[in-house]
Amino acid sequence: MESFEFAKAVGIGMVEPAINLTKILLNSKKLPKKIIFIGSCGLYKDEKLLEIYTSTQAFNYEISAIMGLSYTPIEINLSTVSQETTIINSSNFITTSKDIATKFKNLGFSVENMEAYSIKCVALKFGIEFESILCATNYCDENAHENFIQNYPKAKENITKYIKSKGII
Repeated sequence: MESFEFAKAVGIGMVEPAINLTKILLNSKKLPKKIIFIGSCGLYKDEKLLEIYTSTQAFNYEISAIMGLSYTPIEINLSTVSQETTIINSSNFITTSKDIATKFKNLGFSVENMEAYSIKCVALKFGIEFESILCATNYCDENAHENFIQNYPKAKENITKYIKSKGII
């Protein structure tokens, strides 16, 4: 569903995009200077739906850590990131709990996107700059999926307009 004629689709979640982007880069005659990942995102709190959020910051922090059921050896230090920066959290799920979304927001995360962290990791491994351009389709609550389905066509339009206005395509 999330595809654009001017971008290469890499898959859903964290594993597929890492594998597919790695294949693309390994088969490239020349590596790009920058990878711009485009897609949708869910909002953890009060930001505006259908707005564009850009970021170079993506992390993987799981709900189980918020609930005190796990920890990660991946260093996540959000205190060094500017308060004005959109910080993306990625995982293989979509948050559907307002309470958990508030806890993510209180940790410093702004939006949720399933693929951004894996794209960032691959880009950095190849020494390539990374940026995400996301359009918010939903809040992270019990209506997340329905709102995503409803808002995605307009989000896709907004992303395309934004990319064209910035001269990216």
